Amino acid sequence: MHDSIHLALSVAVIIAAIGAMRASSLVHAAVSLALGSSSLALLFFLQQAPYAGSIQLSVGAGVLSTLFIVAISLTESMRGGRREE
Repeated sequence: MHDSIHLALSVAVIIAAIGAMRASSLVHAAVSLALGSSSLALLFFLQQAPYAGSIQLSVGAGVLSTLFIVAISLTESMRGGRREE
């Protein structure tokens, strides 16, 4: 049972990485990155490494929020939105 959980999470990390690389939009890539990051954090927790898992979750959340901010700013600039100065 324990090995099958490890295998499923490892496959989820690999599929999420491939999905992030092949995503057509930045939002889809960010969601794939979030899935891969959380799966990797779960793998760390299962390996009895709670510090590495918590660091992975916090870094993944930071990267995800940064990607969403970039995606929002890119879509606003593509629409011709004004920037307030």
